[in-house]
Amino acid sequence: MPNPLSRRTILRGLGVSIALPLLESMSPSRLLAATSKPAAAPLRMGFFYVPNGMHMPDWTPKQEGAKFELPETLAGLSECRDKFNVLTGLTLDGAYAHGDGGGDHARSVAAFLTGAHPRKTNGADIQNGVSVDQLAAQQIGGATRFGSLELGLEASAQSGNCDSGYSCAYASNMSWRGPTNPVAKEIDPRALFDRLFEGQTVKATRRAKSVREKYRKSVLDFVQEDAKRLHQKLPEIDRRKLDEYLYAVRDVEKRIAGADRLGISEEGVPDYPRPSGVPRQMVEHSKLMMDMITLAIQTDSSRIVSFMFTNAGSNRSYPEIGVSEGHHELSHHGKSKHKQAQIAKINRFHVDQFAYLLKRLSSVSEGEGTLLDHCMLVYGSGISDGDRHNHDDLPILLAGSGAGRIQSGRHLRYENKTPLCNLYLWMMQQMGVQADKFGDSNAVLPNLT
Repeated sequence: MPNPLSRRTILRGLGVSIALPLLESMSPSRLLAATSKPAAAPLRMGFFYVPNGMHMPDWTPKQEGAKFELPETLAGLSECRDKFNVLTGLTLDGAYAHGDGGGDHARSVAAFLTGAHPRKTNGADIQNGVSVDQLAAQQIGGATRFGSLELGLEASAQSGNCDSGYSCAYASNMSWRGPTNPVAKEIDPRALFDRLFEGQTVKATRRAKSVREKYRKSVLDFVQEDAKRLHQKLPEIDRRKLDEYLYAVRDVEKRIAGADRLGISEEGVPDYPRPSGVPRQMVEHSKLMMDMITLAIQTDSSRIVSFMFTNAGSNRSYPEIGVSEGHHELSHHGKSKHKQAQIAKINRFHVDQFAYLLKRLSSVSEGEGTLLDHCMLVYGSGISDGDRHNHDDLPILLAGSGAGRIQSGRHLRYENKTPLCNLYLWMMQQMGVQADKFGDSNAVLPNLT
């Protein structure tokens, strides 16, 4: 019987290494036709944050259980209707003032993954807690090339006053390696691509980039011979899967290259390199990042991801959906119907970007299901109503089947004030993390299975 393909097999070239997706040939049992089973897939978890709360009437389903109707904000998730649960009644106690006065936006991000109450300071003496993603990475992150990935669409800051005396470190980072160590997020698609698909040594990486830029080559050009040799050894089912994966890598790479150039406008502005490599349009920026999250999961490069759409208190406008006013200003709606309608548009826009990720994960077969089937992805905010700045009854959604651990497709209503950290404790235990308490948890969240 031939030896199974190693799960850690990679394609190599000059300064380039490309991990492979989970192939059937990586399972020893797959080589026995009579008793073959798909290779077991690892479990992953991710956390996706949106700022400024939600227009809750358009978020919360009216019905409980499996027969709930999708409210307007969640309508973009209709194709994945059975792949997520809406969780109502969860609370983030660490985001409340507890005598510290204003600063709900900064606290809502700082506490979102830590469950801690951050020290109010805009100086160097920041103090928070360890976040759930980093605690998990410390215990199980060694199984992958990257223990965790911290990503977003707006840059992190490590100092400054961002919200009523709270440091910008709180407002722009939700991953914390330690109480005083926020983990900055990567927002540049090109930098993330290079991180995922290049670099055996720094010297080789620089040399490869120089050659690629000179001859406009793809990373796949460097591993072409290695890919051909592997392709010849694989059964037909794995050849198709490998071809689909390499096509996806090249597609993302081409779009990143396109994002690096401004093009020629109707006013005749000449084409020239875009220094940041970040697309001007949030939709394309988000899609590129979501595609690379999919590739990172598909190749088992990391099993833990955090993602911030924008930083706490973000006041960016959304002209692409007809919203010219700032998000933060609109969130203080004072019950204005116009402002609430604009907030609902922004909420729907963010959910639609998350829906894109779920569809991508659902489109990739893995083992006996899809990538999404082997994920637990939390989407939501640490503020409920942006006008009230309340941190109870939060807008929280849990997507994915957790490799069969989660009964999805339901609206679950919990007793109000149930700690959000109860969900995180349950998730960590499913991932194999040794923990019997996290943040302000008082039990594991029930009724998920």
